[in-house]
Amino acid sequence: MAAAPEDPVLERYFKGHKAAVTSVAFSPSGKQLATASWDTFLMLWNCKPQARAFRYVGHKDVVTSVQFSPLGNLLASASRDRTVRLWIPDKRGKSSEFKAHTAPVRSVDFSADGQFLATASEDKSIKVWNMYRQRFLYSLYRHTHWVRCAKFSPDGRLIVSCSEDKTIKIWDTTNKQCVNNFSDSVGFANFVDFNPNGTCIASAGSDHTVKIWDIRVNKLLQHYQVHSGGVNCVSFHPSGNYIITASSDGTLKILDLLEGRLIYTLQGHTGPVFTVSFSKGGELFSSGGADTQVLLWRTNFDYLNCKDMIKRNLKRLHFDSSPHLVDIYPRTPHPHEGKIETVEINPKLEVIDLQTASPPVVDILSFDSTTTTDTTVRTLPDKGEEISRYFLNPSLLSPDCSPAALKKKTEDMSDIPSESQRSIPLAVTDALEHIMEQLNVLTQTVSILEQRLTLTEDKLKDCLENQQRLFNVIQQKS
Repeated sequence: MAAAPEDPVLERYFKGHKAAVTSVAFSPSGKQLATASWDTFLMLWNCKPQARAFRYVGHKDVVTSVQFSPLGNLLASASRDRTVRLWIPDKRGKSSEFKAHTAPVRSVDFSADGQFLATASEDKSIKVWNMYRQRFLYSLYRHTHWVRCAKFSPDGRLIVSCSEDKTIKIWDTTNKQCVNNFSDSVGFANFVDFNPNGTCIASAGSDHTVKIWDIRVNKLLQHYQVHSGGVNCVSFHPSGNYIITASSDGTLKILDLLEGRLIYTLQGHTGPVFTVSFSKGGELFSSGGADTQVLLWRTNFDYLNCKDMIKRNLKRLHFDSSPHLVDIYPRTPHPHEGKIETVEINPKLEVIDLQTASPPVVDILSFDSTTTTDTTVRTLPDKGEEISRYFLNPSLLSPDCSPAALKKKTEDMSDIPSESQRSIPLAVTDALEHIMEQLNVLTQTVSILEQRLTLTEDKLKDCLENQQRLFNVIQQKS
């Protein structure tokens, strides 16, 4: 079926990762997209045609999660190398490394004000960090198995986490206690997040389900069984009316939460889809999976002005308020409401003029400082002050590092590069490094041969001299 004007459409795809894509995140402006991968790299894509992409090199194992700070001047990443990194998303690629977890880190999440970072790990803990000072604050321990995800509520008062112990826990960030617990006897949640107004949570289940819970009355509101494989990720549309899901069955599905039904199935990836995320305004969403591709989609069926969204959500940020009809926002009629059947969209069946999938890529090696800590020791690195001026407290920002300056700087660096600025692709770099290694081996071999030849020449000279002496002796005797 051809896509109607109000249907989602694949706008662009990016190729640059060498292994499965594990996480995608839009910048607050919606002009950049960060992705994490099994290839150990973080990539920063620009939505402008032909603009450079940046590949950040620093993690030593699979990068599992990535997220922009609310101002867009920091990028947080988690990895199986047990570290969390904070990157400055520019062409220098400075980063600060946090070492506190004792097992792979599965997720990172900034609070809405940007002052805190929550990290979830296979060491069964959630850790919270202060971004103002780059300091570890506290740990949350109650899970009995690997913690797969932890997210702040929109007002920052709560954290929701999910674990392979088959529980979802709600934590109070003030008293640092678990205040609510949802359990499942069938499967565990791979991913969990709050809806935009903070009154509900959605879970992506390994048992192929998507569940919506009201955390004020501890009630399961909706239960969807639309996938034939485990659900790996979900993302709420900023309006709160829709949710998109990514599954190991290779599809993305869009659910209408007001009507309680599936409205779109998107066929774009080959193999499992691991991650999906709406942009801040909801006009775009992106997905990534085992096929190493990053797909950029235009929503079309609904969008919301960011300022209007913030105004709406500020009215409904308290989870202990009684349920109210405005918890699910009213909307104007949409063309898809008259469609009874689910719409399936497969961009591979249509001829689409997609923009360049492989933009020039600049490799950036990290020059980092490290914060190492545990639950009692809190260490501020010597180099941390270099990074802290880029953090989220305006009083720490120098004039050239203000949000406006950083935004301009980020946009300036993404313009079309000259030939001298273009990056050498990673494959060519690897080939050149291999050639250099072989040349070094050849150089060493030639050097050894030269030494041996010199020794041989010396020995031959000695032999000739001895022979001449013997000849002279024989001549004299005769």
